Amino acid sequence: MLNPPPRRVFSSWVFIIAILAAPVLAEDWPQIRGPERDGIYRGGDLASSWPAGGPAQIWEKKVGDGLANVAMANGRVILFHRVGNEETVEALDAETGEAIWSFSYPTTYRDSFGFNPGPRAGPVIVGSQVYTFGAEGTLHCLRFTDGRKVWSLDTHAKFGVSKGFFGAAGTPLIEGTRVFLNVGGRDGAGLVALDKDTGRVLWTTTDDEASYSSPVAAKLDGRPHVVFFTRAGLQAADPATGEVRFHQQWRSRSRASVNAATPIVVGGRIFLSSSYGTGAILLNANGSALEKVWSSDDALSNHYATSVYNDGYLYGFHGRQEYGQELRCVEWETGEVRWSEPGMKAGTVTLAGDRLLVLRENGELILAEASPAGFKAISRVKVLDGVVRAYPAVADGLFYARNGQRLVCVDLR
Repeated sequence: MLNPPPRRVFSSWVFIIAILAAPVLAEDWPQIRGPERDGIYRGGDLASSWPAGGPAQIWEKKVGDGLANVAMANGRVILFHRVGNEETVEALDAETGEAIWSFSYPTTYRDSFGFNPGPRAGPVIVGSQVYTFGAEGTLHCLRFTDGRKVWSLDTHAKFGVSKGFFGAAGTPLIEGTRVFLNVGGRDGAGLVALDKDTGRVLWTTTDDEASYSSPVAAKLDGRPHVVFFTRAGLQAADPATGEVRFHQQWRSRSRASVNAATPIVVGGRIFLSSSYGTGAILLNANGSALEKVWSSDDALSNHYATSVYNDGYLYGFHGRQEYGQELRCVEWETGEVRWSEPGMKAGTVTLAGDRLLVLRENGELILAEASPAGFKAISRVKVLDGVVRAYPAVADGLFYARNGQRLVCVDLR
């Protein structure tokens, strides 16, 4: 008769099996802008206001370069940053910040403006795997339990991608058994789909160059789509075949421009927003055609941060980051500006119930009402020094934010 394994070994395997089997919970934040990529936190555990000194900081960690958001699932925070000459993926305990595992690989990336040498695309947690997309276009699939590499693919070498202004920046979308990317490759490899477990190429389509926007999954005209906002504009494709069903050119005439905000899809309508004189457009997907509902460069032109939708209204930052932005509320159906708050400069917006969590570039976090009646700040606290550009994460009532030096965890419960 075989001897039973020691209790500590048995316990470790039980933990690993539990992690592998555990689904991503609604309170988790497994990718950029949350579980649905819509910037909405659906947990009901946040405080309605904060004390005079602000909410408590639980922990902080020194981090390297990069603009990638953190992701959180099953009690672990995944951090993707550049430390020295390596891009590094780390798993941290969500409650304490203590390191669990680390995976690194060399990089020589420098952007064309010397702005930031770190990765920009956020990690994605799906089941037992973590996906990261480095600034030089290397896509990694790692094990969530211990960080061991499952597979990797140099997409820039594979698909003949040029460097671009800021390297690879769009966060991959994992939907079903596929990974979707706007890599901007040559010879019809603008958009690609890969097998999520092997990295095998499943399809390629379009000649669109890469943007800095992240794709989303949505139903349009009753059918599933992957929706991209490429450098050229909108591409909505069949996830199984890559067949492009809806297309809309939407970009600046200036070569020195980018599309960065993620598409917002609500009820068969698609909202795109960009800067550099491009502006915003709301489209209705009808049959095989797109119908313009409205467009304007004076309503809600997002430079890099995506707006959030709530109950018929959009809340987001309008204008160029360099010149100072305004926080705005805009009516979804008409593009009418309901209110505009000047002096905010730049930042990101997250929706939590009937509240907005506004994280400004200077590191100030504002709790405000999500109401078309006007901007009303409820509480404010400085959580980081500027410049803060990465999207935050909110999971189990904890708020995670980073700049180029520190990652902080703040208790908003």
